[in-house]
Amino acid sequence: MELSGALIVLGLLLLLLAVVLAMFWSRQTTLSRRVGSFSCGLRPDTSSDRPWTTGIAHYTSSRLVWWRVLSLSPRPAAAWSRDELTLVERVPLGEVDERGRQMLLVRCVHGSDAFQVLMSAPACAGLVSWLESGPRPVGRVI
Repeated sequence: MELSGALIVLGLLLLLLAVVLAMFWSRQTTLSRRVGSFSCGLRPDTSSDRPWTTGIAHYTSSRLVWWRVLSLSPRPAAAWSRDELTLVERVPLGEVDERGRQMLLVRCVHGSDAFQVLMSAPACAGLVSWLESGPRPVGRVI
């Protein structure tokens, strides 16, 4: 009797693990396959010694939204309005990503919030194009 109870509990735990892994895989696939999505790292600009938080960013018509990779949340962890987002500096790094593309450190400001984004050069070009194509005041991209 005890063995069958233990097997049922073990089976339920394995089923729960399978469901969580399936949800994680589905979320990652959905986020990364959207048009306008790119992988990037994020950290506050004030603390360059903090580690990068890996995520997936996505352009919408009026916002740039960012989701953590290691999360099951259906909501983005951060969002920035296109009207208030300013790219302050782009610094080429001596690193390449898994596809061999050059990595850039991009310093951004949104209102009083300053942060850094680590992204590939093509992703940065897409971000700049997205910012410049919107109805914005001139001179917000440096």
